[in-house]
Amino acid sequence: MRIAIPLFDRFTALDAVGPYEVLSRVPGAEVVFVGERTGEYRTDTGLLGLTADASLADVAPASVDVLVVPGGFGTRPLAKSPDNALVRWIGDVHPATTWTTSVCTGALLLGAAGVLDGLPATTHWRLVDALATYGATPVRERVVRAGKVVTAAGVSAGIDMALTLTSLLADETAARAIQLAIEYDPQPPFDSGSYANATPELLAALDG
Repeated sequence: MRIAIPLFDRFTALDAVGPYEVLSRVPGAEVVFVGERTGEYRTDTGLLGLTADASLADVAPASVDVLVVPGGFGTRPLAKSPDNALVRWIGDVHPATTWTTSVCTGALLLGAAGVLDGLPATTHWRLVDALATYGATPVRERVVRAGKVVTAAGVSAGIDMALTLTSLLADETAARAIQLAIEYDPQPPFDSGSYANATPELLAALDG
């Protein structure tokens, strides 16, 4: 089972690493980080880099069983120029996948590749309404499954998506076991992680 996670400049670290931490533990899984070129890609903070060991040209579209597209500030210019190599590659890979997934604004790249047309989908709360421009129905939920396409809300939701995906790739017991192995038992100190709970003051502080 080949799981491909594409990297690009200014991706969000947890969008890629969260699902990797879960999916790399699925029995029989081979996870490959892929980029337009091999080598290091820096995150949207510029302080961390991950290495793509394979280029897009190295990974034949038909060889990808699961595609996990992370988000980050780098998705904006890529989504606005859908003729770029990564968006074209996503469009080529999707028909042969068992599952095509995204985390946060990785959904914009799925949309630019034509994957979300006619489907319900989610992304980071700031940009969820933008999904309509790609023919999708925006949904403010943590994880949204539409056939073989699974989208996740912002950043940390990628872990939830990956656990959901594990239950589909293997079974619920495997997903529960991996959740226990990584001790994923969220107990946030504040009830402020959802747009639904955000006060005007909190939103203003975020934009400040």
